[in-house]
Amino acid sequence: MQTKPVAQFIERLRQTGGLKGTDIANFAGVSTATVSRWANGRKSPHPRTQLIMSDLSYVVLRLSEYYDREEIRAWLYALHPQLDGARAIDLIHGERTEEVIAILDRLDADAYL
Repeated sequence: MQTKPVAQFIERLRQTGGLKGTDIANFAGVSTATVSRWANGRKSPHPRTQLIMSDLSYVVLRLSEYYDREEIRAWLYALHPQLDGARAIDLIHGERTEEVIAILDRLDADAYL
């Protein structure tokens, strides 16, 4: 049986990003039981939720090049001066992932301050 993309996103968020089921549930605005059903392939999130989860998964993958899972979780929840004091996880949820990716691009270029 092939793993569904949503289940892959959730696994990456947990294993690589250090996010807990409650983090994912809060991010998606659902219960932890719903996240469990998504992870098991019994339900699928709304397409908009799938999109923002894929964005979060992508950001976690990029961050894993530099940080371990605990650092990634902290990075996502920290207030960032480069993001005008916003938290990356809130920007991703607000469909402003490109602003977070710009920070990661600067990190890739060794220009992160």
